[in-house]
Amino acid sequence: MFEDSLRNQKGSTAIAENQHQSRTSNIQNQLNQEPASPLRQSSQNQQKKKWESIKSLRFEFGPSKKDILNFTNQLAVMVRAGISIQDALESIAEQNDNKKFRQIILDLKNHIEAGQSFSQALAEHSNVFPELYVNMVAAAEISGSLSDMLQKLAEYLDGEAETRSQVRGAMVYPIIIAVMAVVVTIFLLCFVLPRFIAIFAGKEHLLPVPTKILMASSAFLRSYWYFIVPAIGAALWGFWYFIGTDVGRLWWDKTKLTLPLIKTLCRSLYITRSLHTMGVLTKAGVPILNTISITSQISGNVLYKNMWLGVYDEVRQGKKIASSLNQYNLMPNNVVQMLRSGEDSGALGDVLRDVSNFYARELKTVIKTVTSMIEPIMIVAMGLVVGFIAMSIILPIFRMSSVVMGK
Repeated sequence: MFEDSLRNQKGSTAIAENQHQSRTSNIQNQLNQEPASPLRQSSQNQQKKKWESIKSLRFEFGPSKKDILNFTNQLAVMVRAGISIQDALESIAEQNDNKKFRQIILDLKNHIEAGQSFSQALAEHSNVFPELYVNMVAAAEISGSLSDMLQKLAEYLDGEAETRSQVRGAMVYPIIIAVMAVVVTIFLLCFVLPRFIAIFAGKEHLLPVPTKILMASSAFLRSYWYFIVPAIGAALWGFWYFIGTDVGRLWWDKTKLTLPLIKTLCRSLYITRSLHTMGVLTKAGVPILNTISITSQISGNVLYKNMWLGVYDEVRQGKKIASSLNQYNLMPNNVVQMLRSGEDSGALGDVLRDVSNFYARELKTVIKTVTSMIEPIMIVAMGLVVGFIAMSIILPIFRMSSVVMGK
């Protein structure tokens, strides 16, 4: 009995010690965790904030031409509805998703509230609103027809966007064909031709010259591709840098007016853009010297820019536009004659509008014609390249088989 009671006491003592140790370890764990939990929570919050900032990271660019067009349309509607220019700008800024453009619109509102006119506020952001835009708004403020002028501006910008879209659309298909031709050529030289090199080994004296040239090109391309790719990139960058200089830009603009198919497209584009701009500015009441100066800046070609700057100097001396244009070969004779009749009759704005509309339709026809001619030319060129490679591979096989049969 005594031994049993002693054994029970020992067991109860061991249990009590185990419970005490477990409580002590729990307290120590809590003591160890409590000081670290705020730090851990803080680090978790910082990581969460970093992740949220990464997810909300956006690369904002300045307003595009489409943003300017939407802004002009909205402003024209609000001003026509009788809303003040300040309230209209504030409302448009609140609805705009582009933060940079929103800040520009609010800055326009602040300049107007500070006492400047709308055209003066626009001139503070000349990198966003071109000189044509500012001058048309200034003319509208003088005549008191801001809503109508904004609508004309929207129509002008919409027409320019449509013209750019047509020209870019005309170049998409030829570019795709050219890229496909290059890809197919590289694939044939790097992956198809090497499989035939083993067949031609030891029989180089039987190979025709085109096959030897093709094999040398394939070996060079496969061995030095890591030099070729940077060289092509450097050449493209050098060309881009060169046409960015005054000499290079003049050479490139001259070249565009001499290439067989491109010259018709570019010539129609420059004439349409120049006459359309002059017509819009003249009808808006912008002074003729300002009109010619703005036209020279948006012409898009150095030769046409120099032509309009020369016309500007002669008109400032008292001469007429048509007589000044006669000294250049960049404008068709029928256009010069129509401008002369418009100046003599005092209806230059109407004549410019009619001529620009005619050349706008002519530009669409030229784009379709050039596109329809470029497509088959690119397809034929691609076929010739692929056919040359195929014949260079097949021809030696036939020659070697004929030699074997002859033996």
